[in-house]
Amino acid sequence: MSTDVRDRPSTAVPAPHPLPRRVGALIGVLAVAAALGVAHLAAGLVQLPSSPYLAVGNAFIDLTPPWLKTFAVDQFGTNDKTALLTGMALVLVALGAGVGLLARCDTRLGVAGVVVLGLVGLVAVLTRPDTTAVGVLAPLVALVAGVGALLWLLHAARTSWPAAVARTPRGTVLPVSRRTFLGTSTAVAAGAGVATVLGRAAGSSVDVAAAQARVGTLTPVTTLPAVPAGADFTADGGLPFITPNADFYRIDTALSVPRLSAADWSLRIHGMVDREITLTLDDLLARELVEQRVTFTCVSYDLGSNLVGTADWVGVSLRDVLLEAGVQDGADQIFSTSVDGFTASTPVDTVMEPDRGAMLAVNMNGEPLPAEHGFPVRMLVPGLFGFVSATKWIVDIELTTYADKQAYWTPRGWSDHGPVKQASKIVSGSSVASGSGFTTTLTGAAWDQHTGITGVEVRLDDGPWQPARMGADGGRDAWRMWRADLTGVPAGEHTAQCRATNAEGTQQTATPAPPNPDGATGWHTVRVKVG
Repeated sequence: MSTDVRDRPSTAVPAPHPLPRRVGALIGVLAVAAALGVAHLAAGLVQLPSSPYLAVGNAFIDLTPPWLKTFAVDQFGTNDKTALLTGMALVLVALGAGVGLLARCDTRLGVAGVVVLGLVGLVAVLTRPDTTAVGVLAPLVALVAGVGALLWLLHAARTSWPAAVARTPRGTVLPVSRRTFLGTSTAVAAGAGVATVLGRAAGSSVDVAAAQARVGTLTPVTTLPAVPAGADFTADGGLPFITPNADFYRIDTALSVPRLSAADWSLRIHGMVDREITLTLDDLLARELVEQRVTFTCVSYDLGSNLVGTADWVGVSLRDVLLEAGVQDGADQIFSTSVDGFTASTPVDTVMEPDRGAMLAVNMNGEPLPAEHGFPVRMLVPGLFGFVSATKWIVDIELTTYADKQAYWTPRGWSDHGPVKQASKIVSGSSVASGSGFTTTLTGAAWDQHTGITGVEVRLDDGPWQPARMGADGGRDAWRMWRADLTGVPAGEHTAQCRATNAEGTQQTATPAPPNPDGATGWHTVRVKVG
């Protein structure tokens, strides 16, 4: 008697049902978190910039087109890096969830997704200028940790959801306990968090505070006079003449602030020079110290933004150091490099002007440089935008030509020469009743580094220009504050504008231009509510 094969009991093992989507997404997110946490710990132990999270973020900054950089600075100001890291975290959560959704149906697809993310991190680390061969350890550890966490979480989940468990060849169901998955996922999340914290601590092992204490407050050969009385109008809502270190804007390309030991720092000066020089911090501090009061403006400054500030700087004359090295004929570019790989192009002729005041700065407002502003040494050149002159954490200066080398921002669409543009801005406005109308008080600042400001004019609603009362002059390399009292102003909303005149009699241009490629121009315009 024959038996229909369709009636025979099946001996095939049924495929497992997919895990719930929310579980799959959670598994992927936790696997990515584990990879990044373990990688950050490994990077902290060997080389913090090799953390894939930071390396990918820095690579993104390097590849950012000028319009996007300008947009980010306009929208987030000095919080642009926080915004980037937050955005990256959200993207990684989405990618991790996608990896988990693939893995819930096919483990191999999930593993492939983790591998792809790991390779992206590896490439980012390999292409960073501030990492060495040992830094490859971090992305490799990340890849192993990510795959391991994914497989461990999948196993725990498939033993915790009955509908997702394959039956063994004998037909028995594996033990079911969702506590298994809960415990495993909690362990992975906690491990990722602990590894991240430990990695941050390990990467911050350099005691910057102790190194700063070693530098201390330095006394130059000739000190600056005190800030003149009446230099600011803070009582009227204006800006302080000297910007406190904590309030000074910070714009650079470093996602993590380099932490350098003063004892280990050195500066190499080479290239088109008669003799190569290497200076330690002790060598630098043994030289004659000079002091400069300089207003810095970021090239990303847009009309009215806060990307401008003034500080008293103490350091060594850069011109004197270069004279000692002997700049050869034909060298027209000072190509400076930061410890994190950032480079800037500075015109040799500008730095070598006897009265320019270019320096290697070691103190800021009577204190050692803050880590965020370049400790232990940064470069600065009055009258040039920071992106071509103010290299933080400087470790290398090469005398070369613009034809032979391009600095960081030049191939990204920015100018390789960056003279500061004459500018003025309105900081505050207030009104009080006065007779038949109101008296409106506007305060602001104006600057034209290395030339100086002699006057500012303001107007309302395209009316006649009226002169502002100028604050005391603090020097041609520093900004100058102003105040204007406009009488007989009717209640309502008005448009206020300002323009400055420099010490050479040149009036600030009205022609608007964006920050890219070499600085914004135009008259700052604001709306003022009166009454």
